[in-house]
Amino acid sequence: MESVRWAFRCGSWSPSCSEWLLAARCVQREEKDRIGQFVFAKDSKSAMAGRLLIRKLITEKMNIPWNEIHLERTPKGKPVLAKPVLHNISQKYNFNISHQGDYVVLAAEPGLQVGVDVMKTSRPGSSTTVDFFKIMKRQFTDHEWKVIKSAGSELKQLEMFYRHWTLKESFIKAIGTGVGFNLQRIEFHLSTKQMNVEEEKKDTKLLLDGEQEDNWVFEESCSAFSDPNPARFITLNFNDLVTSAIPLTEEDYEYWEHFQKKAESPSRQHTLVRD
Repeated sequence: MESVRWAFRCGSWSPSCSEWLLAARCVQREEKDRIGQFVFAKDSKSAMAGRLLIRKLITEKMNIPWNEIHLERTPKGKPVLAKPVLHNISQKYNFNISHQGDYVVLAAEPGLQVGVDVMKTSRPGSSTTVDFFKIMKRQFTDHEWKVIKSAGSELKQLEMFYRHWTLKESFIKAIGTGVGFNLQRIEFHLSTKQMNVEEEKKDTKLLLDGEQEDNWVFEESCSAFSDPNPARFITLNFNDLVTSAIPLTEEDYEYWEHFQKKAESPSRQHTLVRD
């Protein structure tokens, strides 16, 4: 059994009618309905791709037929394979997905807890970087803020901020605690401060409640905006997502018509903060 790292570039996916209708047929009905409720096309595409990635993983790596997969959510909102099927699994993967910016990514590990988070480095859409940092101050320790603020230019500070943020998010997603976890309980120490494009680092250390945790490995990588292949991740296309798919429902042309009416994304970027 091997680690799985997959990425799908939603930012460059403009689904045709046949693609969107096929995708909608290949997810559970309640998932289809939830995806259809997103206001913007970008969010609908990301959610759809995420569900297809999970089902592809379960079919191809865990050998469960597509039409026998039933996904549910934990009380904290993490997608998991429904328990009634678990006793038939000879190869069990833990998995997690994340979507932001252009990408949806999936990470899966056999028999290990796993969390993944992806972020696009961008300037705050509704405030200055200084004000943005003030809002987010409670989410980081004094040590982490010192590292962020000492990174150099405003853009470098934002890059360091998002690096710390994705580390924290990936950890709490791995342990499945949800938004109620106090992020100041976890502190990251970066052995390598400079991340180069297409370079992978595994030397970051975690302190939990002041004690170093040696049982966790943090894989970090960054990619240029124009690079279609994020480091460490295999980039898939739409045909890859559905190559093992078995349609679950009948075709629903109104679903395509509804999707076509959505704006791609908000006209003005808004920054979502964790509180």
